[in-house]
Amino acid sequence: MRNAAVSTIEKLCRKNKDIFVLTGDLGFRLFDSIRSRIGRRFINMGIAETNMIGVASGMALSGKMVFCYSIIPFLIMRCFEHIRVDICNHNVNVRLMGVGAGLVYGLEGLTHHATEDVALMRTLPNMTIVAPGDPYESESSIKASIKHNGPLYIRLGKAGEPAVHKASPRFDIGKGIVVIEKGTDVCMIASGTLLYNAKVAAEKLIDRGIGVRLISMHTIKPIDKQLIVKCSKKFGSIVTIEEHSIIGGLGDAVGDVLLEKQYTGVFRKIGLPDAFNQYVGRNQYLLQQYNLDSAGIETTVINLVHGKRKSRTVKRG
Repeated sequence: MRNAAVSTIEKLCRKNKDIFVLTGDLGFRLFDSIRSRIGRRFINMGIAETNMIGVASGMALSGKMVFCYSIIPFLIMRCFEHIRVDICNHNVNVRLMGVGAGLVYGLEGLTHHATEDVALMRTLPNMTIVAPGDPYESESSIKASIKHNGPLYIRLGKAGEPAVHKASPRFDIGKGIVVIEKGTDVCMIASGTLLYNAKVAAEKLIDRGIGVRLISMHTIKPIDKQLIVKCSKKFGSIVTIEEHSIIGGLGDAVGDVLLEKQYTGVFRKIGLPDAFNQYVGRNQYLLQQYNLDSAGIETTVINLVHGKRKSRTVKRG
């Protein structure tokens, strides 16, 4: 996802001289091509992320479009006050491009894990949040960001993520994408780095005879209320899947809509618990510990659907 995003930014920079790229002392090889092509419009701000946010805001107030790149905890958590005051308060065209969603930087530990960032950004007025689910969505999110007015947070994994789509899907900020449509037992709503695991799990569930709709909810704010409401009328079970704390992320965004519409079905949030990670290992190992790999997601959904079916049987008896 990261490489697709940066490659797309480079292409856009050639066409639009008002695009600037700032980085907090990261991405040297990643940005080699951009730096050689756009020269002074690429600026390494050093390990001074809060200053980078202030500079980006000033550039945006001067009519520029600015991409700020860093690892998520350094870009979002460390700079929260500056994002709030300098970017969101002025409602300027700054794109915060954060890498390392969730537990992607597994072995780097707590300082590099990004499990609360969506919750933080959802609280900020004027902020839009996009979490692409594969390289195609990553490329599309960058293209869409050029036409978007106001602050935008683009939450990326790292590199090497598999494709979910066979080609670039129609991508509109604020509108989810139906990836799989087969049956009416459960609606699975996934975002970002767990979309692929959710897809694998969905395919196995279908093989087991469980009907699934899988949605890529790449935009977490504003959430696609219309699509969620449609799902609530068709599905008796809805689950959200995200590599983020179950507090304040995609699950809560979807849950708010369901609560407002007085959804009477079963709703479950699949994500990280309200606790700091206590395991040491690479991303895939950590996902397994939290049942966020495809097998874990599959098992959780099976138990949810079978539990609902058993409940119905008891009531009828």
